[in-house]
Amino acid sequence: MDETDKRALSVKVAQLYYQNDWRQSRIAAELNLSRPTVSRLLQYARESGIVQIKISNPLVSTQQLAAELKDYYHLDQVIVVPSEMTASGELLELVGAAAAEYIETIVKDDDTIGLAWGKTIHAIAQHLSPEDVHGVTVVQLKGSVANTKQKNYAFESVNAFASAFHTLPQYLPLPVIFDHQETKELVEQDTHIKYIMDLGRQADIAVFTVGTVRDSALLFHLGYFSQAEQEYLQQHAVGDVFSRFIDQNGSIVAPQINQRTIGIDLEQLKKIPQRVMVIANPAKTQAAAGALKAGYANVLVIDQGSAAGLVKKLREKGAN
Repeated sequence: MDETDKRALSVKVAQLYYQNDWRQSRIAAELNLSRPTVSRLLQYARESGIVQIKISNPLVSTQQLAAELKDYYHLDQVIVVPSEMTASGELLELVGAAAAEYIETIVKDDDTIGLAWGKTIHAIAQHLSPEDVHGVTVVQLKGSVANTKQKNYAFESVNAFASAFHTLPQYLPLPVIFDHQETKELVEQDTHIKYIMDLGRQADIAVFTVGTVRDSALLFHLGYFSQAEQEYLQQHAVGDVFSRFIDQNGSIVAPQINQRTIGIDLEQLKKIPQRVMVIANPAKTQAAAGALKAGYANVLVIDQGSAAGLVKKLREKGAN
């Protein structure tokens, strides 16, 4: 058999083996070859470059992404959840489960857990398993009452967290953004409200995500903003942290709106020992980058696609 015939036969054998998923014995019978000959032809196909095998290891990829994000943003912990083969509809559940598993490992007796709300926090809450810890407090870190019937999952989330850690939930039963600053400041003087907010400031763990400024953003559907305010935020902000809108550096946008917002201040947030930010949507990467740059989180749980988007922006910035 000359080299041309050998190469042509190797191509045929490789196609049947790798593309059609035939066993070597079946190929041998089909082409009237011995099984050792089929094996040698497959080896020749690999050595000559006819067949090039590429192994994609998502574990290595996620480890590299985690290392880069941890180093650049000086984070204590980064968990990148493998999601290459995950449908977008399943992403939230996958990341929620990973975040719940991490939170279960860090909660200790007598800890206070402070919560945001929304679909991401609810997904985490749904995956928590009852834990054998004592004296845990679960508290909302921002107002939760909406001006519309749009669901924000605030009560469901805080209730599920409280159930998992065998405690009673501490609600902040107020709108997160008031119409007038004076009303918000008056409400904050109430003894019970002051107690809840002080409890939140003393939290050991904060669990939150970021919001976007897209039209579909949950915060824009809860009746808090006029059309002009929404348009202003969409032009100047990249997203929100605890319903406080930030720019790409994590600085507050629209101070007047911020002064009407009830919940933990972002500078107070930075004093909480463990600040767990959970991202399960590539559309949130710009807001996540701003929050990370400002130091609002020191633990990041993020899906692989969103992590790759963040790292890509960092590399592009480094190249310029």
